[in-house]
Amino acid sequence: MALSKVDLANQVENQLPQNLVANNLPFRNIIINGDMSIAQRGTSGTLQNGTGGYLCIDRWNEIEGGSESFVFTVSQDSDVPTGQGFVKSLKFDCTTADASLASDGALTFRQKIEGQNIQYLKKGTSNAVSTTLSFWVKSNKTGTYIIALVDVDNSRSISKSYTIDSASTWEKKTITYPGDTSGAFGNDNGNSLQVEFYLGAGSNYTSGTLQTSWGSNVAANQRVGQVNLADSTDNNFWITGVQLEAGTTASDFEFLPVDVNLQRCLRYYELLGSGDNYPLFNAFNYNSTILYSVASTQVVMRTNPSVDQTTGTSYYKFIRDNSNDFFDSISVDIPKTNSIELFNDSEISGTAGQAGWVRLNNASSYLALDAEL
Repeated sequence: MALSKVDLANQVENQLPQNLVANNLPFRNIIINGDMSIAQRGTSGTLQNGTGGYLCIDRWNEIEGGSESFVFTVSQDSDVPTGQGFVKSLKFDCTTADASLASDGALTFRQKIEGQNIQYLKKGTSNAVSTTLSFWVKSNKTGTYIIALVDVDNSRSISKSYTIDSASTWEKKTITYPGDTSGAFGNDNGNSLQVEFYLGAGSNYTSGTLQTSWGSNVAANQRVGQVNLADSTDNNFWITGVQLEAGTTASDFEFLPVDVNLQRCLRYYELLGSGDNYPLFNAFNYNSTILYSVASTQVVMRTNPSVDQTTGTSYYKFIRDNSNDFFDSISVDIPKTNSIELFNDSEISGTAGQAGWVRLNNASSYLALDAEL
């Protein structure tokens, strides 16, 4: 008797390796914006002592820890591995070197992941699932690099090394981390898992033995063997195609449509506008001195957002009744995950009920909503 299409599909699936079946599920990549294609904050930023955070490419957080003098330009770049489908990469360019890092020195970039998105890894149970990290990397600085998975909820971590073998050549790397049977991830919108890529580390982080199995955080065991990318201004580092997925085998990178990729980033950060004469939203005089408006978010954000903005003289313009009021900043009132009330109560004059709209009024200005981890 001939098999139905459903039976035939099930038979074929059952004959495939389990990792191949699982790894071809949609949204298998735990990393968001692993192809480095979305950069709402702009295409470059400066990483130096006392700075850090989300400098350019969405969802990627850069850190310079300790008392260091090195400086890096962090940027979205078009140097990518040939023939792999990527068009953007994350680049680190050392512009001020530090050949001997202080004991507390650290150079890191990472992605933070919500606990409710990774419950299927079954962490903290006897059925804990292994994960495999894959990515493309290029640097003139060859040698050993370290990547750690950090369980923020339970103060646990595991570190693995990889080697850049050939200078200034794109190489694909794959690392598998075993599942952790201790400590469950919180089932909430908080920061549960950090995927941390190390580019430099002082002796506080390298004086022990690399912790290649899950255990309590021990700083000295986290980055043992890590090269110092900051030791020369000739040093550059590129990465793209970052994918973390359940299982012990890496599948091909999961490319998403640009609108889907952007929507996933908008949960954490939404740029409302940037640049001179950029229209933002309708607004009205709540009374003679208070400007009020409501802005809706494009997607439901991770948590109630704050405002991220540039402030300066006349960076905003309120237009109504053939007249303009200029003001320097926006304040937040009653933020929600899908909308936010915005106001200015110190630089506006007018008549209660007058309606108009707000524009940005400087080439360097921007306004965004921030709900990052």
